Amino acid sequence: MIIGVPTEIKENEYRVSVVPAGVKELTEAGHRVVIEAGAGLGSGITDGEFEEAGAELLESAEEVFAAAELVIKVKEPRPAEYGYLRDGLLLFTFLHLAAEKKLAKALMDSGVTAIAYETVEVEGEGLPILRPMSEVAGRLSVQLGAHHLLKPYGGEGVLLSGVPGVEHGKILIIGAGTVGVNAARVASALGAEVTVIDVDTNKFTYIEDILDGRVKTLMSNSYNIEETVVECDLLIGAVHTPGARTPTLVTKELVSRMKKGSVIVDVAVDQGGCVETIRPTTHSDPVYVVDGVLHYGVTNMPGAVPRTSTFALTNVTTPYLLKLANLGFARAIKEDPSLLSGVNVHKGKITHPAVAEAVGMECDPLPSPNS
Repeated sequence: MIIGVPTEIKENEYRVSVVPAGVKELTEAGHRVVIEAGAGLGSGITDGEFEEAGAELLESAEEVFAAAELVIKVKEPRPAEYGYLRDGLLLFTFLHLAAEKKLAKALMDSGVTAIAYETVEVEGEGLPILRPMSEVAGRLSVQLGAHHLLKPYGGEGVLLSGVPGVEHGKILIIGAGTVGVNAARVASALGAEVTVIDVDTNKFTYIEDILDGRVKTLMSNSYNIEETVVECDLLIGAVHTPGARTPTLVTKELVSRMKKGSVIVDVAVDQGGCVETIRPTTHSDPVYVVDGVLHYGVTNMPGAVPRTSTFALTNVTTPYLLKLANLGFARAIKEDPSLLSGVNVHKGKITHPAVAEAVGMECDPLPSPNS
């Protein structure tokens, strides 16, 4: 199979979808890998390293898409790339279609088969490809929130760790999944006063165990959310439902009652976000203000640390990539149910129920291997 790797063109996106070790595994298995020149530079990987591993360099994304049978990316195709999509092409990348109806329509119109990293799900074990990026985003959310709390950057001027004789900053994390747990790790290590809200009490037991009781946990309900949101200095949205649009848990009215200069970092913004006033932003213009509250809505947070993120991501994508290349699409999804769950679009149809509901389109699911 011919695998294509274009340069990411999303604003300030420096990750790349394969590393030299992955290229070597693919070429040793008899596959051809074509990479757009310069695709790895943002992650500190040179063209020479890719060539040494067995890749062929091409000069443009257009050439890569045209040559490839399977295109692997990090982020969703941008409008400038829609024209490269075609019937029969297999696309493997993050898509987050719940908040991207135009992209969903473009994928359907092109005839491409699109597998989304974020909906590849192993029963009983969660989302293996999304997990490392959630770990990165969760840890970054506290770091970025602390930065924007500084007065010169528009924040209220609170040091999250506090100092002797002065109260510590208050961090509220809504959601106790991978993002929330990793945010709680960093937040508690800073010495902040941390509260985590979720609907699953089993997650509270886990958090108590790993953080030695240094984090307060509360059941998710409107009362607890209201009480904690208005008191916090930093609110981290960490809610995720595979494929679906994130439910709104923090209303515009509630945001208006938050402290002036407090900060919201909604990690779920690429799925719509759990804060009503959040909207997508970019690394070059990451923050805007609503009712005196700073909103950080960057949709590709891990792209800010591409060296770490690229290797963390490709550690988990490469085995799936090899399976798709070695077996082909039809046999791969038949033998691996987690890959089947990752298929969002196939032959002009939305195939993932949660995605279809989010974008308001009919779902035409692929048959399960046992049906």
